[in-house]
Amino acid sequence: MVKVGVPLGKAVVVGGMALLGLSAVQAADVKVIHAGELLAVPGSGAKSEQTVVIEDGRITAVMDGYRDAGEFGENAVAIDLKDKFVMPGLMDMHVHIQMELGPNADSQALRMSDADIAMQSVHYARKTLMAGFTTVRDLGARPEQLYALRDGVEKGWIDGPRIIGSGGVSVTGGHGDVDGMRPDLLEKYTSKTICDGGDDCRKATRRAVKFGADVIKITATGGVLSDTNTGTGQQMYDDELKEVMDTAHSLGRKVAAHAHAAQGINAALRAGVDSIEHGSYADEESIRLFKETGAYMVPTLLAGDTVVKMATNSDFMSPAIKEKALRVGADMMGTFEVAYREGVKIAFGTDSGVSRHGTNADEALLMQQAGMTASDILKSATVNAADLIDMSDSLGTLEAGKYADIIAMDTSPLSDISALTNVTFVMKSGKVHKD
Repeated sequence: MVKVGVPLGKAVVVGGMALLGLSAVQAADVKVIHAGELLAVPGSGAKSEQTVVIEDGRITAVMDGYRDAGEFGENAVAIDLKDKFVMPGLMDMHVHIQMELGPNADSQALRMSDADIAMQSVHYARKTLMAGFTTVRDLGARPEQLYALRDGVEKGWIDGPRIIGSGGVSVTGGHGDVDGMRPDLLEKYTSKTICDGGDDCRKATRRAVKFGADVIKITATGGVLSDTNTGTGQQMYDDELKEVMDTAHSLGRKVAAHAHAAQGINAALRAGVDSIEHGSYADEESIRLFKETGAYMVPTLLAGDTVVKMATNSDFMSPAIKEKALRVGADMMGTFEVAYREGVKIAFGTDSGVSRHGTNADEALLMQQAGMTASDILKSATVNAADLIDMSDSLGTLEAGKYADIIAMDTSPLSDISALTNVTFVMKSGKVHKD
């Protein structure tokens, strides 16, 4: 039909545009999930018989009852999860996606090319996604390969979780610096973001951001898996910590601090860190600083449990590593129990790569063993994790406008947290990866 008062030629153009617009609507990727039980906002109650509508990778509506997919377009695809528990994709705030600890890990790393490392990380990324973890924060990897993996996932070239990639800043000889090799290899593999003194650490932080870091990872204290007997006390000085924090924050980057001993935890919190990784020996002062600053604890109980078992049941660890593994790993649960009880904010994190990739949900079992409720565990792996990475507007809950990162399992983890270890459906940004 030609509009009155519109020249015929223009009417054809208008009509053509209308048809193009109609085609665009029909071409939209629309999926309609029927969820038997839906936990749309972890921390709140689950609801029965819900419909989640997804268009082009984002949620457009969450509705009561089972709505017919045809209501949302003739090409809308219905996904039947009526016998499943459905919730937002899980998020792990501490992984190492390029490695996996074991008797041959060090020798393999020396034999593998950069390309081999990259291919292995693709394998581990897929295992992580299939376990229901749709977003991770990688806090220690070869930067060039890590950022390529992150970008490849984002572009859809690779199936894996959304990756927040870190750049590491550590001090000479500290945890995070290369160790346990002959001198020429120590020189060869020393990172250019190893620093000493405030000015040098400012430069290292800037360099990490320049080459692609989404977040800065520092090692405020010694670590269990450093092949040295330098302990787990504070290693970065207060001025170095402060320069990293101020520089990273000025460049729009958050800072995660590996920290075991209370002195290092407290120094990092006073300097303004955004999260403490492990927090194995947090004390009363630590608890006060956590609550005062609003920083998160990322407990990584699974890493502690893993290294204790490895130190007890195998002999590949050096004496220095074994001593730290048995001591620190055994102490982490008690500290976490106190921190949770005292109201410290908790974000889910495993240190996977120390533990096996794809077993990330085992962290939840340990968190519950330490006294955390199932509801709070789910919140730590969704709502809290999204807040930590400043993505609450896009992730963490199933609400209109957010990415359709959705998982499902046969039973409710609110009644049995082990349900998280058997995720049967995985969707990320509207794409089904496991069904």
